[in-house]
Amino acid sequence: MKVIQIKLSRMETFCYLVGDEASGNAALIDPAFDVPRLLERARTAGYRITQVINTHHHADHSAGNAEVIRATGAQLSIHEQDAAALTKIAGKAFARMLGGKGSPPANRRLRDGDDIIVGMTRLRVLHTPGHTPGSICLYVPGHLFTGDTLFVGGVGRTDLPGGDSRQLLTSVRSRIYTLPESTIVWPGHDYGDRPSSTVYLEKHHNPFTQ
Repeated sequence: MKVIQIKLSRMETFCYLVGDEASGNAALIDPAFDVPRLLERARTAGYRITQVINTHHHADHSAGNAEVIRATGAQLSIHEQDAAALTKIAGKAFARMLGGKGSPPANRRLRDGDDIIVGMTRLRVLHTPGHTPGSICLYVPGHLFTGDTLFVGGVGRTDLPGGDSRQLLTSVRSRIYTLPESTIVWPGHDYGDRPSSTVYLEKHHNPFTQ
């Protein structure tokens, strides 16, 4: 498995291309902006995008869904508790404000413990509510894609509709900090002094979760 971290041009958002080297298939996590650049990055790396996965429904993680899916035919997955919000009018309007489009409905509504198969790679769904009711992290041994649940030295905001600060901290402590401490944390935004971290560093040094 190969992880390509791509910083997008707006809102310090990170998108991730997770490539399965055996099959040449790849998942694109949270494609919000710069879709032509994302498609070209996948092409030059030698991958076919077969899965689009949203860690939650907010437009700064999903505004590029429609364009990517139209270009690739990829399947779209999001947690079942965020699936309805993904296609609501308010979400579509915000996506257009950010230069994207409203998302099509998800092909798959995820639940905790589901696996998303990309060639020989399995991305395990960890339901981590708090930022939104359906926020998820995606785990492959050695790697965790945390969306807006956990950042480098920070956590996701909880003052938007559906946010819950206590629930967020419970998610971080019970679902993330129980993983092997060497696990690389790949955050949804570049809000820290490093583009990635580890479970060990966040567990012991993140001031918002101590």
